[in-house]
Amino acid sequence: MSVILYGLVGMILLTMAVGLYVAKKIEGDSVNYIVAGRGLVLPLAAATLMAQSLDANATLGNTDLTANFGFWAGAALPIGLAGCLFLTGLFFAKPMNRMDLMTLPDFYRRKYGRVTEVVASLIMVLSFSLLLGGNLVAGGFLFQTFMGTTFVQGVLVISAVVFVYTIAGGLFAVAYTDVIQAVVALTGSLALIAYVAINYGITIPDGMGPTALVQINPLDNSAGSWINLATIFALALGDIVAIDFMERVFAADSPETAQKACFAGSAGTLIIGIPFSIVALSAGSILDSIGVEAGNQAVLYVLLQEAVPPWLAVLVLAGIVAASLSTGDGAILGTSAALARNVLGIRDPDSPGEGVKADGSGFLSEGSDKLLATTRVMAVPITILGAFFAIQVSATGMLLVLAFDVAFAGLLVPLAFGIYKPDIATAPAALAGMLAGSLTRLAFFVLLPTTYAIQNNLLYIENSLVPAGWDGLVTFIAPVVGLGVFLGVAFVTKDDYPTPTVTAGRRRTIVAGGDDDG
Repeated sequence: MSVILYGLVGMILLTMAVGLYVAKKIEGDSVNYIVAGRGLVLPLAAATLMAQSLDANATLGNTDLTANFGFWAGAALPIGLAGCLFLTGLFFAKPMNRMDLMTLPDFYRRKYGRVTEVVASLIMVLSFSLLLGGNLVAGGFLFQTFMGTTFVQGVLVISAVVFVYTIAGGLFAVAYTDVIQAVVALTGSLALIAYVAINYGITIPDGMGPTALVQINPLDNSAGSWINLATIFALALGDIVAIDFMERVFAADSPETAQKACFAGSAGTLIIGIPFSIVALSAGSILDSIGVEAGNQAVLYVLLQEAVPPWLAVLVLAGIVAASLSTGDGAILGTSAALARNVLGIRDPDSPGEGVKADGSGFLSEGSDKLLATTRVMAVPITILGAFFAIQVSATGMLLVLAFDVAFAGLLVPLAFGIYKPDIATAPAALAGMLAGSLTRLAFFVLLPTTYAIQNNLLYIENSLVPAGWDGLVTFIAPVVGLGVFLGVAFVTKDDYPTPTVTAGRRRTIVAGGDDDG
């Protein structure tokens, strides 16, 4: 156990050391802090996109769901995330990179105005606080299992580590540490499945494997297909409007780099994520063969404790720790920047890379240094909110998918129409569609006793309005409501409201080393 302990501590210290070291590249500039100077080259951009998708939810949550409900229940997480990166590369990466945005809510401001910007920002803050909570859950369990803390103590410790790492290095720190994480995660994933296959064999229980397509048959919900399909679609479509993913798209040094990075990240997500699902299918037979029961512990943690050598356990756990830290960093950075810039209205009118001019509407005066400082201050409430969700709902996979359910329901339609059909996308339509979709999804959350088959211990109101069997189905209902409201209001208002097109802005590029390249 001491080997695992020392390995985890070493990984945490290495990650923090790299994050603190590259913090010097920020140079007091919020553009450097939030979008890494818009200068990430392809290897860095691809690594950071892949690492952001392969968080603790897609590994730890993946194995838990697969072991309990079958391949598609867990593999839906990496498949959905990979699908998101592929769709983003296909339809959104190039146009979004050309716009020279600093945060995703900037698009909603340019296209739809200040009110829509604030509403979009608040929806993103809520959804990414849930995402952060899911990663803190994984960290809490890891600390409890391997470091001897309680779950709550583990959540608080990992929260503090992520907080320090975030306020120091911004997206530069994320990009550099993500290269380490990607290498560790890839090596650990492939080494784990190879070790299991050689020493135990791959065992797939009847009705649980990849060929059990009843698990994704929309006409037969007996094996939880609605929940599995909802997971895939919520991640594949809802994650397109993820502020952490889009920050990395904005930070790429060119539209072509942004697109290629998305495609590479998509492939890497599948290559690393799917082996965890396969190993989880064999978990029952492996633990039976060595006379161990998982009990209430995460199945992956039990396997790493009991069934593999310490060096492999350290490698896999180091990847999970790095993923949790990096994704937590991205969630805190994105939401903090959205609060400071898009809710408080702090702008940076003198920055060559600024795409949204200051209008004096913020609570605090504008300026680069003030935006950077306020973004860091906003990390405090975001970290506290994420820790609260982690402690209240200690289910990793549920938090991840619920986060993107909310975004899928309210934010995707205004983004897609704003880019590809701007002539009918009006501000009232965007605002009405966002509120209708997201509030519908949140209402279903409150009215259903389970979310993705996990007991709703956060906020459930007992009722007879919504059948309990609709769990999963509501993921598709809410965005349809949002789409219908958007189109209805757009039809009524398209002749009375301006419909601007968001075009490319001025561009400053800073290479990954932090120097202007012209």
